[in-house]
Amino acid sequence: MNIVRNRSHEAIPGIGKPMRLLRSPKMLMRRNVMAHSKLEIKQVYKLLQEVLQQNKEKVVQLLRSGVPGLINLTEPNDGIGALHLAALNNYLEMAQLLLSLYAHPDIQNKYGQSAIMMAAKLGHVDMVALLANNQANMTLVDKEGKGILFYCISPTKTHKQIWEIVLNNNINVNNIAYSGRSAFMFACEHGKDCEKLCLQLLERGADPNVADPLSGRTPLMEAVRLGSLTVVREILQRGGNPNVVDKQKLSAAHIAAEGFIEALILLSAYSADFNLVSSLGNTPLHEAAAKGCVQCCRFLIQRGCKLMTRNHQYLLPSQVAELNNHKAAVKELKESEKDLQSGLLSAFFDQARLHDWAFEHEAVLRQAFQSAEKSDACISEETFLSVLKAYYAPIDDDGLQTVADKLIRRSAGDIDIDDFFLDVGYLPNKYHLSSFHHSLTRGARVMDKIVNQSINDTCIIRRGHTLSSILKPKPVYISINDCVKRNDFGSLYIALRQNIPVDIRDHFYKTPLMNACISGNRKMVRYLIAHGANVNTCDDLKWTSLHHACFCGHTEIVQLLLEHGAIVDAITIHKVTPLMRAIQSSKLSCVDLLIKSGANILATNKRGQDCMLLAQMYGSPQIRALVRHTLYQVPEVKTKNVTNRMPKQCQQAMKVNVAFKPGARNYFSTSAFQRDSVKRFLSSSDFKQQMAGRRIYLTDSMMNIRRTGQSHQHSRESLRLSGINSSFPASRMSGVYHH
Repeated sequence: MNIVRNRSHEAIPGIGKPMRLLRSPKMLMRRNVMAHSKLEIKQVYKLLQEVLQQNKEKVVQLLRSGVPGLINLTEPNDGIGALHLAALNNYLEMAQLLLSLYAHPDIQNKYGQSAIMMAAKLGHVDMVALLANNQANMTLVDKEGKGILFYCISPTKTHKQIWEIVLNNNINVNNIAYSGRSAFMFACEHGKDCEKLCLQLLERGADPNVADPLSGRTPLMEAVRLGSLTVVREILQRGGNPNVVDKQKLSAAHIAAEGFIEALILLSAYSADFNLVSSLGNTPLHEAAAKGCVQCCRFLIQRGCKLMTRNHQYLLPSQVAELNNHKAAVKELKESEKDLQSGLLSAFFDQARLHDWAFEHEAVLRQAFQSAEKSDACISEETFLSVLKAYYAPIDDDGLQTVADKLIRRSAGDIDIDDFFLDVGYLPNKYHLSSFHHSLTRGARVMDKIVNQSINDTCIIRRGHTLSSILKPKPVYISINDCVKRNDFGSLYIALRQNIPVDIRDHFYKTPLMNACISGNRKMVRYLIAHGANVNTCDDLKWTSLHHACFCGHTEIVQLLLEHGAIVDAITIHKVTPLMRAIQSSKLSCVDLLIKSGANILATNKRGQDCMLLAQMYGSPQIRALVRHTLYQVPEVKTKNVTNRMPKQCQQAMKVNVAFKPGARNYFSTSAFQRDSVKRFLSSSDFKQQMAGRRIYLTDSMMNIRRTGQSHQHSRESLRLSGINSSFPASRMSGVYHH
């Protein structure tokens, strides 16, 4: 890091006044740049305000008269500094001014993000270029271990320009976050939108075999799953292992067998094992049969995938296709089972793999043949065998000799190179790659036969139609929470398959499960819980999904959440429980369910309101009766056994209260004003029950007074009718004496 020399007597750019040193060398090297003292905090917030308003003169004036190193200090909450704020809002002139005043470009906020990371995340190309030209460190990582590459990966044009700027600098292409995910893995998860970046990372030495430790998936699996054939080919050419399995023991072949025939051909060319078994006992052929992909089924069978393997449900691939009602796949698999019994399938497994390998490496092999012999058409048998062995052809020596003999027999002497690459003479026509997809055929494309048929009028392009009527629509990016609100299971399934977290939050800190509970969509709630949604996740006010479901009165969802481990007495920042929210919703069944599930009915919120008071304020008469009945059934607290020895300060009280009942224990002497209406002595349990009834009656009376707006005199009369003297100390009513 270069140390800036003292320029205390030089003029500031744009301001014709000299100023003192803005940043000392010690401040330049200091890691902890957060403001601590009150003066520093106030001046930092003032500086951020002036930067936000783009007031250059006041910024310079504040830096001249402020504390030393103010330009690099950050506020204590999020660690935002002046240069961070300029980068977030793309204030280029303000950023240039701050950099000219020795603002350090590598100051990190509370989350470890530097100014160039923030600008890259938002797609500010000019800001990234400015910071890069001012020697911003490209190797910094945030608190999660993510470098600037993670912030550049996004399917926009501006982010593609940022890729070029970042990759031209000295960065670590093998940056791995603390969670174990590499930057290359993160780029492959974006599929075709980031194909160019994936190829550039591979060219600069990115490791294609770094797997995600959570799922076990490799970049090759992600590229296959998203259909990026170019990235798949480049990964395999750079040494990617096609036989790695994830936590569910699924390989890239399992994923490609769901309908990506081009990826299967590539995997076959690089010697992928098509007989790997997943944790459910499925081979790639089972996956192809489940999806009904006839071409994938036929290709896997011809390349050696075992046809009679049963999964853990003891099902053959043909039975899997039959259960999923894929008639064409069932027909193909049944015919292959007959061929297997006759022994016709196993004769061409090795030749078919050789054909796939030669098709993929045709350009390299042709150049090797031509360099060995100066002939573009025919070569000798020795040259043919030596070249294929030198390039490690996926076939044994006997099989290779058999292929050479068939080619020699066809050309009567030397081996025709075109016959070898066109699969003529040593492989049946149904094994040729040209029989699987029209994109794999060589030569001129033959026009299909024209068939006269009626055309719907809506397909005719008329003058009023715009160009957008026939163009392919661009990909649309939507929020997961919007999918939950619209009951869009299809988009949600795609998002979850792309490893989007199921507990991702929106701008209001709500998870998809919370939004499903608010809308009352029971199927969506069950679907999210089945995919690992946390039922006890809180929002910014510490509301759980159970709070939202109770507040909206969805009893079925409340029961579903409780069955999956929701905390029944979870409290918010205002100490509100789900039972209180259910009482506010006036849903009797929801309140009854929570009480039966063990909800604490004696809990109070931050205002001191308990469930009974809330029932009087919001609940229906049925809810008030239910809460009152539950309060009567609250189990009494068991008192501990005490000895006969009492403290000296309690002996006088014992003489006064229980002198005429010598053997009494756990008794309470009532006050003088109560002797006319109750027994002289009450046990503690009877006293608690009577006081609970009086408390309920007092609550009812207070609510009536609030609704009718009676005077304070009526309030005193209500207290007198309830049998409690308002001037009598509460401590004397709640005391229990033990002998």
